[in-house]
Amino acid sequence: QVSLRESGGGLVQTGDSLRLSCTASGHPSLMYTMAWFRQAPGREREFVAAVGGSDIGTYYADFAKGRFTGARVNDKKTMYLQMNNLRPEDTAVYYCAAGPKSLRVRTTTAYGSWGQGTQVTVSS
Repeated sequence: QVSLRESGGGLVQTGDSLRLSCTASGHPSLMYTMAWFRQAPGREREFVAAVGGSDIGTYYADFAKGRFTGARVNDKKTMYLQMNNLRPEDTAVYYCAAGPKSLRVRTTTAYGSWGQGTQVTVSS
């Protein structure tokens, strides 16, 4: 069993920054890829960024490139998402997920563990 918990969301203005955190507990595998997804009202959950475990590196959705940065501490149990230059269209619930060993995986079905989400709201 792996438990994931997100934190760091909030209400910000256009152009502001936020740093989200995700902490894994239970029996996490250091080999797993961990990823961020988001879901806005009326939309499907979409991939944001992934940080590898054994498959070292980062992987980003096109909209996140140049603005968002994923990172993982040395013990691989904590993952961050630094979000800069936020826009109203970034407003969503952001979820932490873990599961695949491969890094470049975008589908929700590939991730077996999920946090409860943290709300990010960007005002215009």
